[in-house]
Amino acid sequence: MRRLPLLLTTVALCGALAAFGALDRGGPDDRHPSADSARRPGNPSLSDSSLARAITADQQRLRQLPDDAPGWARLGAEYVEQARLTADPSYYPKAEEALNRSMALTPQSNTDALTGLGALANARHLFGQARDFAEQAITASPAHWPAYAVLADARTQLGDDTGATDAVQQLLDRRPGTASFTRAAYDLEQHGRTDDARAALRQALDDAYDPADKAFCQFQIAELDRNSGHTLDALTGYQAALNTDPSYTPALAGQARAEAGLGRTDDAVRHYTAAIARVPLPQYLLELGELHESVGHHEAAQEQYRLLTAEQQLAAANGVVDDLTLGQYQADHGDPAEAVRLLRAEWGRRQNVLVADALAWALHRTGADTEALPLAQRAQAHGWHNALFDYHLGQIERSLGRVVDARNHLNRALATDPAFNPLHAQAARKALTDLD
Repeated sequence: MRRLPLLLTTVALCGALAAFGALDRGGPDDRHPSADSARRPGNPSLSDSSLARAITADQQRLRQLPDDAPGWARLGAEYVEQARLTADPSYYPKAEEALNRSMALTPQSNTDALTGLGALANARHLFGQARDFAEQAITASPAHWPAYAVLADARTQLGDDTGATDAVQQLLDRRPGTASFTRAAYDLEQHGRTDDARAALRQALDDAYDPADKAFCQFQIAELDRNSGHTLDALTGYQAALNTDPSYTPALAGQARAEAGLGRTDDAVRHYTAAIARVPLPQYLLELGELHESVGHHEAAQEQYRLLTAEQQLAAANGVVDDLTLGQYQADHGDPAEAVRLLRAEWGRRQNVLVADALAWALHRTGADTEALPLAQRAQAHGWHNALFDYHLGQIERSLGRVVDARNHLNRALATDPAFNPLHAQAARKALTDLD
């Protein structure tokens, strides 16, 4: 990403609608580290109420003008965004119907509908389809910046590292703003350039003027702090985001995450519960379940896991293919053999570092450490400072008798973030004691 540092210091941030991308960080939550929903650069400027009003207005308009192809494309994109904000996947079939209607009315060079279909495919984890739709939109209109957001997200999830960086750069060239700076920060973070990622987000924050945009950037910076082991700084950042925009649910869940890392279990449970009441993301359910489990509240943990399974079933019924989330859940809390099956299928669809790490861990959980090792090493290929990746690799090496390597990676996991997970951080410390 040679040109990013120059661009990040020379361009001014413009207010940006980023509804056409769904940066899936790959798994059910930040610990894997992904934040399938909470960390994606969606449209922080658009509140639930304003989006609902926009949907109602477009529905009324389309009743009067049913042949308005741009109107159907806009409504479809709004449904995708509504699904993101509410964690309600039942909006996806509505989005698909609206976007396909737009395409039927204008089948040639319909860049808005193609981009919307790409965003929908990303949201459903159909990343190959998303890439294809985005590329069609760009072919029809090379200046159409939202398509590059969709393309960057799809290529990231497909493991096309060079292609993803190029798409982010193209997006920066065309539309410096929340959508581009956030994706640039994620790309930089993945490549181990945490300071550069923070600089990108701080520039976005400095130039943002809408409270929702500011809260979004504050949250992203807090995530970098938390993933770097600066839990108190992260907590301050999450609280700042909530002060800026009290309705920003990811910051509420982030606050709970930081409180859990600081041992403030009661506060963490209370804030997780509040976040889930607003938006029942599997990410939050899994985190709360693991927090309960870590302090011996096994029945409460199982209740969260049951709710997570129900949410995943609802998503699948609405066209979401999420074997990564299910596989990660099964590896730690269900049937590791089923996790391997699910994650092999996911690996067949996309070969990025998140899936490599998840499959390696599932294989380890079934005792297949020899097969797991090269996948866990592949997850390290970008240089991402990721405590969970190091923990997984260290435990695999420990099982293979590679004591020095295991000790190094387990120590590095805890050095990166001593509270990276309420269950695995404990296991890492015990493993190190056993190795001494």
